[in-house]
Amino acid sequence: MPDGPPAPAELIRALTAARATTVADYMAAANAHYYATRDPLGAAGDFTTAPEISQMFGELVGIWIAELWTRANHPPFRYVELGPGRGTLAADALRAMARFGAAPLGIHLVETSPTLRAAQLARLPAAEHHDEIDGLPDDAALLIVANEFFDALPIHQYVRTGEGWRERMVERRDGALIAVPGDADAEESVPEMLRSKSESTIVETAPASAAVAQRCAFRLARQGGAMLAIDYGYSGPAAGDTLQAMKAHKYADPFADPGEADLTAHVDFTALAAAARPAGVAVHGPAMQGDWLRRLGIDARLKALAAAAPKRADELKGQRDRLVEASQMGESFKVMAFTAPGWPVPAGFAA
Repeated sequence: MPDGPPAPAELIRALTAARATTVADYMAAANAHYYATRDPLGAAGDFTTAPEISQMFGELVGIWIAELWTRANHPPFRYVELGPGRGTLAADALRAMARFGAAPLGIHLVETSPTLRAAQLARLPAAEHHDEIDGLPDDAALLIVANEFFDALPIHQYVRTGEGWRERMVERRDGALIAVPGDADAEESVPEMLRSKSESTIVETAPASAAVAQRCAFRLARQGGAMLAIDYGYSGPAAGDTLQAMKAHKYADPFADPGEADLTAHVDFTALAAAARPAGVAVHGPAMQGDWLRRLGIDARLKALAAAAPKRADELKGQRDRLVEASQMGESFKVMAFTAPGWPVPAGFAA
């Protein structure tokens, strides 16, 4: 077996060697290569996430955790993050949590990228890595954070054709990868209320995301705790093609240069909630990120930081606006929480 992930040209050949592949399998393979071979964040990368924009974001996540833990009567817990990037959010959150005495038994990061694991350990030397959720300890409550995690999980796409619903497949034609309708009937895979949509309509489902949400929810039901999911998305079911690629902070063709751009899709928060509820957890939200951050006190935190560093006041205000304002991340990004049976309603969600 060769060492390391395949090169992009090899990835294309692998994806199309025998037959067309589903959009989900294409996305999974391309993103596995992409994340295994680089640090995608920051000015030198392809995109920037909220924790990299401002320390206020991670600090408020930490305050959210500490406040919930306090009202749950200080149970022993483990901090868990899914897809933790460079570890920036975790470092900021843990620092804020410590001010309120919320000290986890351990820091657990679910991450498969060797490059990002190294960056995370540089910030969080005591962290323990896991390939899967199933590897997490079962001896304490779990407080789980998933920021811009679900959007990178693979999606299936279905398109209404003249012959009915078909799954979109990725195949190579004239040297390029394109998405085309498959041959098999796929109507049963399309949510019933969307099946009457007109020809050329695209519908997406995300069974991989639903599976992760459900596994986390059942862990919470058994062990106690909460999960916080933050991502750009919508309350479905809804039709539309949301698959997108980011390269050098610009949108790109998702089927060009596989493994060399970040592939994501909008998250259906209704589907996440439906997957979690069978575990018996309570679902809160989704709330708009801007509203949620305001309720947690981002403006008070901005005031304190600006007072401590007056020369950075304008910079800090710009960071706050990028996270909160509707024209930026404030409305497109949503926040949802799951809490274990018997745990209090978490802060930041409207009654």
